[in-house]
Amino acid sequence: MSFDAWWPFFVATVLISLSPGPGAIAAMGAGLNHGFAKGQRIALGLMLGVWTQLLVVGVGLGALLATSSLAFNAVKWLGVAYLVWLGIQQWRAPAKPLVEAAPGATPSGSLILRGWSVNAINPKGTVFLLAVMPQFLDTNAPLLAQYLTIGATFGVVEFAVMTGYVALASKLLSLLRSPRQMQWMNRIFGSLFILAGVALARFHRHT
Repeated sequence: MSFDAWWPFFVATVLISLSPGPGAIAAMGAGLNHGFAKGQRIALGLMLGVWTQLLVVGVGLGALLATSSLAFNAVKWLGVAYLVWLGIQQWRAPAKPLVEAAPGATPSGSLILRGWSVNAINPKGTVFLLAVMPQFLDTNAPLLAQYLTIGATFGVVEFAVMTGYVALASKLLSLLRSPRQMQWMNRIFGSLFILAGVALARFHRHT
């Protein structure tokens, strides 16, 4: 992949990762609830979710989602249900004073799985990749190397940006000490997850 093709793709991935969405909400929620050291695990899951999306597009399943209304809607509504469920869980979370979670309090695997689920079950991301990624591919050059470059770039950028969101949110640990403050934060993040689900429900394929 030439530098002239890679550079604009890199800029695009940074902008995509920085844009507010379910991934950013999940990363900030993990930083608030678990602190930086523990919460960063979700960034790994979000990166794995991006790679899953790239794999789906790369093997051609993305084309199925782009052309089949049934497949697209099945995945879309699964993603909507998951985001709304996350929102309800956040709303119902105990309003305890916020302190950094103990190392063994929450299994790392559950945070990684949550991050993966948020990014992997998102047909909007798949359709976006189908629309954008081909613009950076040179069909006269080996495609595997280009896919690997794109995957590495997107994955590293996503991990770095989401780690930044976790770090930013973890700084609020020292400010949120009362149950009332924690209750409001739970409701805010729960509402954001539900709004993200509503936004996904309103998303339609462009034909």
